[in-house]
Amino acid sequence: MPLTSPRRSALVDQVIAQLRNQITSGEWPVGARIPTEPELVELLGVARNTVREAVRALAHNGLLDIRQGSGTYVIATSELAGVMHRRFAGADPRHIAELRSTLESSAARLAAERRTERDLVQLDALLARREEAWAGGDAEVFVSADVSLHMAVVTASHNDVLIELYADLGDLVADWLRADVGTELRPSAHLDHARLIEAIRRGDGDAAASEAAGYPFACLGRNAEAGPLTDGGG
Repeated sequence: MPLTSPRRSALVDQVIAQLRNQITSGEWPVGARIPTEPELVELLGVARNTVREAVRALAHNGLLDIRQGSGTYVIATSELAGVMHRRFAGADPRHIAELRSTLESSAARLAAERRTERDLVQLDALLARREEAWAGGDAEVFVSADVSLHMAVVTASHNDVLIELYADLGDLVADWLRADVGTELRPSAHLDHARLIEAIRRGDGDAAASEAAGYPFACLGRNAEAGPLTDGGG
């Protein structure tokens, strides 16, 4: 999506809106480094101070992280996600596990009741992708695939409020999983998610909720030993 040069008087607000759109549309995903200040000046056709003010505003809102000597990175896809990331990044991992267990078990129960054939196709595809990622041995690819599968389960609940809330927690969940998995996939860390998908497929809400509720505690692992998460994982 090309950036367009703003032409109205409220330049800073317009630049903020354009940069936010690049983030929310996925053009600049979480973890990506955005163009440098001179590059944004050229792309947008505005003064350096205007770009700087807009970037600082988005950093204050929690969407961007300005890292001296490295660049500016996307850390959240919405203001609410940014607030949650800052608020809970230093939380006790067990408390995060309890929150995940509550949300994901409720979502899994609803998914078992409400899933469509399209949902099942998506869940099967993401489960296969998760297993392929594990077999490939790349920890970061696996974390992404695991988060996507859990998000798909929540999406299959067809509860819009629950879906949006969980999506806003997505970056924090990814950081939490990243800390648990580490840089190397260990056989002891693998959790079979096939039973969860099968429970959803056959409409067994109790079994689906039970499976989903246990995963966060099973993978609490070294997070509980390491203490609170630190901000800035991805």
